[in-house]
Amino acid sequence: MPQPPTRRRLLKLAAGAAAAAPLVSPTPSAYADATGPVPPAVPVRAAAAPVPAPPTWAVRPFPLDQVTLGDGVFRRKRDLMLDYARAYPADRILAVFRANAGLDTRGAEPPGGWETSDGNLRGHYAGHFLTLVAQAYADTGEAAFKAKLDHLVGALGECQQALAEHGSPRPTHPGYLAAYPETQFILLESYTTYPTIWAPYYTCHKIMRGLLDAHTLAGNAQALTIASKMGDWVHSRLGRLPKAQLERMWSIYIAGEYGGMNEVLADLYALTGREEHLAAARCFDNTALLTACSEARDILEGRHANQHIPQFTGYLRLFDATGEKEYADAARNFWGMVAGPRTYSLGGTGQGEMFRARGAIAATLDDNNAETCATYNMLKLTRQLFFHRQDPAYMDYYERGLTNHILASRRDAPGADSPEVTYFVGMSPGTRREYDNTGTCCGGTGMENHTKYQDSVYFCSADGNALYVNLSLASTLRWPERGFVVEQASVFPAEGVRTLTIREGSGRLDVRLRVPSWATAGFTVTVNGVRQRAEAIPGSYLTLSRNWRRGDRIQIATPYRLRIERALDDPAVQSVFYGPVLLVARSQERQWSAFSFYKDFTLRGDLADSIEPEGRPMHFTTHGLTLAPFHIADDTRYHAYFKRSEPVVVFGTTDSGVPNRAGGDGLTFLDVLWEQAPFATSGRFVRAVRALADGWLSEGLFTRTERDRVVAAAGRADLRP
Repeated sequence: MPQPPTRRRLLKLAAGAAAAAPLVSPTPSAYADATGPVPPAVPVRAAAAPVPAPPTWAVRPFPLDQVTLGDGVFRRKRDLMLDYARAYPADRILAVFRANAGLDTRGAEPPGGWETSDGNLRGHYAGHFLTLVAQAYADTGEAAFKAKLDHLVGALGECQQALAEHGSPRPTHPGYLAAYPETQFILLESYTTYPTIWAPYYTCHKIMRGLLDAHTLAGNAQALTIASKMGDWVHSRLGRLPKAQLERMWSIYIAGEYGGMNEVLADLYALTGREEHLAAARCFDNTALLTACSEARDILEGRHANQHIPQFTGYLRLFDATGEKEYADAARNFWGMVAGPRTYSLGGTGQGEMFRARGAIAATLDDNNAETCATYNMLKLTRQLFFHRQDPAYMDYYERGLTNHILASRRDAPGADSPEVTYFVGMSPGTRREYDNTGTCCGGTGMENHTKYQDSVYFCSADGNALYVNLSLASTLRWPERGFVVEQASVFPAEGVRTLTIREGSGRLDVRLRVPSWATAGFTVTVNGVRQRAEAIPGSYLTLSRNWRRGDRIQIATPYRLRIERALDDPAVQSVFYGPVLLVARSQERQWSAFSFYKDFTLRGDLADSIEPEGRPMHFTTHGLTLAPFHIADDTRYHAYFKRSEPVVVFGTTDSGVPNRAGGDGLTFLDVLWEQAPFATSGRFVRAVRALADGWLSEGLFTRTERDRVVAAAGRADLRP
């Protein structure tokens, strides 16, 4: 059955002139719109007011302003987005709100894309922009960002008041704030479908989230007042509706999409303590899916991915507020249904915005995979899950999605008029990334992605006795509660060598270092030059417990190695990684590239026998093609997957002439053999071939003659390096 048109398709049809609306010159009073030189950062920041950490969190994040990015590719990408935040005029962001409230738009044109004067999603981009500027201020302390943020919040407050006093039509509650009349919300209650209406509560969520971020990250008290009134309005609309009506509303494709309304209302409740806000959050229970996921029943196929992912972050926050176990079980199980069974090699999910069948990876490779805001929301969910349960698999996924999808989603070029980020990221042969996305959902989340890279590098235990080092990004942590300043020197993702230095502070502390699951070539740790003997198991945390002193240095070496990852539904469809970094073949061809590696293997069984360094860091060559890190973000066509072609059992130059058949799991004879590498001697290699060939014979995959030919070929082969 054909799916309704995607939002991306409608954007392409409708954007045109609106997306190209000219910038307007700022009026003298619109100081926040200035695009000239920015005043220097002030040393004193506005006091932030973070959402209180609940007792259900075993670990807690550090505020964004306590972790500073060091030099490197993450900082360069962030700086490109900061330049956009400085340059983009606030009055363009506010235009649709002022028009709806009957206020002077000051001659400003809306941003374009979906953020147009008549768009049914208008207002959502402003919420993302609020978060962008709040994060930018928390990160840098620049006075210009604070001024722009206060200007935006003040104007939204004026719009809220104007709507309450003389809106046309006047809203049903004085807390209403949107860039269009209340009509969309009223129509949703009678089950009106998309595209007649377009996700009104999704838009509401973005505005409320931006306001809460303005409060929690930049200390803007008015932002909390406005958001609290909006929460009151939500409760006034939904609190009176029967549960069955609400559940039917949330089941409607796109029209019923509500983003993270349950999350933002739970956060609002944590800040205000008002029971109406918690009750409003519970109005967004999508019960059929919530119950199925809590019972570990996978019913995701055919559902809109990004419509549902943020709901589960909200369920975790409702668990924090209520203690109801169903919420937490559903979130954990949902994550497991997506991260792995429905995740492409870059860490993204979905085809054409939709979840496909569990395990369908090779079968769904297309030009419209991996909607970027789906990964944005999966990372938020992953982070929240880790607060509750410190499963290293969460941070393995987080690193994959951040390093490959999110880092790759920002074009490596300036853009003052556009965030220059991706929507879909295709995984089919010869596809390319498309950037821009002013006014779209992924344009909005994209603005946020690149101004909060540091938010999960470090966590601390709830009792303050342990520091989790989750990611290898160059950064400095300031931890005033413990008196520590910790600097991490790193060129990640270029290599796996880094140093943690205690710049300030002393005292007993458990430092928990994540050992990535890809760290199969070793994980060596020294403290002040002395090698530590603690066992480092890939996919775990290694703990260093001691009394730390100023100047102590922890050096970590995690050598990268080339490796392949197979698609779940077709092991012959594979991606190449170098440590945590996805490598893509640069090629204009739209047909599958066929790669054969085993013929080049020596006894060490390493892909380095087949894939050679090109000369530039992290660039390689194979089969006449360049393999480059995916996070290099341009519009070159690429192949993220290739077809593995190993038709005959061959050992170096020795050809057995026997077909390289696959077993029931799709793995071939050579796949299974080389998983046992390295082989210390030729004799051990031959014994491994003989044992495996005997097994293939017993399973009917080799004839007796074929078995003998394979063993004989192994005996003749010289695979010494």
